[in-house]
Amino acid sequence: MLGPVILAASRSDKMRRFVSAAPGTKQVVDRFIAGETVGQVIPIVEDAAAKGLEVTLDVVGEDITTVEQSYAARDAYLELIDRLKELGLGEKAEMSVKLSMFGQALEGGHELALANVRPVVEAADAIGTTVTLDAEDHTTLDSMFAIHEELRKDFPKTGCVIQAYLFRTEDDARRLAAAGSRVRIVKGAYKEPASVAYQDKAEIDKAFVRIVKILMAGSGYPMIGSHDPRLIAITQELARQAGRNPDEYEFQMLYGIRSEEHIRLAAEGHRMRVYTAYGTDWYGYFMRRLAEKPANLLFFARSILTKG
Repeated sequence: MLGPVILAASRSDKMRRFVSAAPGTKQVVDRFIAGETVGQVIPIVEDAAAKGLEVTLDVVGEDITTVEQSYAARDAYLELIDRLKELGLGEKAEMSVKLSMFGQALEGGHELALANVRPVVEAADAIGTTVTLDAEDHTTLDSMFAIHEELRKDFPKTGCVIQAYLFRTEDDARRLAAAGSRVRIVKGAYKEPASVAYQDKAEIDKAFVRIVKILMAGSGYPMIGSHDPRLIAITQELARQAGRNPDEYEFQMLYGIRSEEHIRLAAEGHRMRVYTAYGTDWYGYFMRRLAEKPANLLFFARSILTKG
C-alpha cells in the first residue's frame, strides 16, 4: 500500500527537499503542473478553449504559516482573474481554491480565510466565472462548508468539493444536492484514518457511485472528478436515468492525465473541465498525484534513475 506512505511523505520537509533536488523531478512535475506563472498558464487555457474544453485553475500552495502568506495567496488569484478578464477567458476558466492557503489553519483562521476568499469570489463573479472550494483533510471540512454556505448568500454559484472515501459524505451530498449548489465529487487524496474514511478501493468506488446517484437525483450541478473509465460510464448511465442533459453536469480530470479522454468526452457533447494547477509551491499537490496512481510513482522513479 504505497499510497498512504506517499501521503505521509507529502507532509515531510526532509522528503520535500529530497524530491525537489532529484534530477528527474522536473520532468515529472511538468506533466502535472502547467507552469509557475500566470503567463505560462494562460496559453494552456487558450489551447483548452480552442479544443472545446474548460478549465479550473489552482494556484498551488498550502500549509502556510503567516497571515502575510495568506494575503499573497489571495493576490495571486486576483492577478489570475485580471489576466483572464483582459483576454476574455472568464467563461472558460473557473478557480479552485484551498482555504488552507488563505489562512484557515492560522489563529482566527476561519474568519481570515473567509475574508481572503470573498474578494476572489467577487472578482470571479464580475468576469462571468466562479470559484470552487477544494476539500482538504476531514478536520477542515466543517469550516469549509460554513464558508461555502456564507459565500453562496451573495454568490450562489460558488462550488465546493466532497470526497467519496469519507463516511460523512453521503449526508453532505444530500444536503448540498437539495441546495442547488455546484458540487465536485472526487475519491479523496489525503491520508485519513479508518475511523472516518473507507480504506479499501472497492468500498471507495461503491461510495463514489452512491454519491453520484444522490447528486444526479438532486437539484444541484454535479461535477464528476474521475479518470476511471468504469465510473465515467456509470455516471453517464446515472445521468440518463435522472433525465439530465449533457450540459446539466460535467466531467473533470487533471491536467496531464488521460488527455485524449478529455477530447473524446468533449467531442461527444459533454462538458469537460481540466483541473489545471500552476505555481512554485507544487510539492504537496505533486505528491498526492503520485499517491493516487502507482503508475505515476513508477514514472517518477524511472525519471530519477535515467537522469543525472
